[in-house]
Amino acid sequence: MAILDNLARGVKGFFVEEGPAAPAAARPLPATAPAPALADLAPGQAQPEQRHLDHIAQLLTGDGRDFYAFTKMAKSLTASGLSGPLLYQTAFNAFAAVTGQDLPALLASAEALALKLADDRAKVQAHHREKTGENVPLRGTPSALAQLRHQEAQLQADVAALGQQLADKSQRLQETQQLVQQEGAKVQAALASYELANAAAAAELQVHQQAAKSLLLTT
Repeated sequence: MAILDNLARGVKGFFVEEGPAAPAAARPLPATAPAPALADLAPGQAQPEQRHLDHIAQLLTGDGRDFYAFTKMAKSLTASGLSGPLLYQTAFNAFAAVTGQDLPALLASAEALALKLADDRAKVQAHHREKTGENVPLRGTPSALAQLRHQEAQLQADVAALGQQLADKSQRLQETQQLVQQEGAKVQAALASYELANAAAAAELQVHQQAAKSLLLTT
């Protein structure tokens, strides 16, 4: 049968060590929940980068007698058309037959792998916070991004200070321009007053000069 052939190939491909022949009694295992959506992926990026997939695969890979090997077996058996409780019962029976692991040990292995993933995620997030400058590393120099953000903050502060200086100088310029206009108006008024006085004096002098010429030279 195709199902038995696929089962035999799956067992041979994923498990190396020989275990007891008698399968352990077990109840069906529930299907795993789908992975959460990755909301922080860049636009147009439907899958994580291969280097991250490789890192997770290396992190989870064990000795072939743990829950990660069991999940690989279950995935392999889906190609034969198995699904639901029958898929997990068949996969577990094959897994137990090859490895000798019982259900409590298998589930304990799953908990250990979940903890391993959580610990690795915490380390990566802490490193990410150091790279973004949210956390200062305990030793070593800050990351390039952290240094650039510090430089950005300094430049923003400098620009803000220069903006305030510009605003202050603009205010002083306006006040000075008003004083220039006022003083200029005073100067122009003074000149105009002088011109009037000068013109009046010149006119009066001319009148007297002409009178003196006409009267004194003819006598």
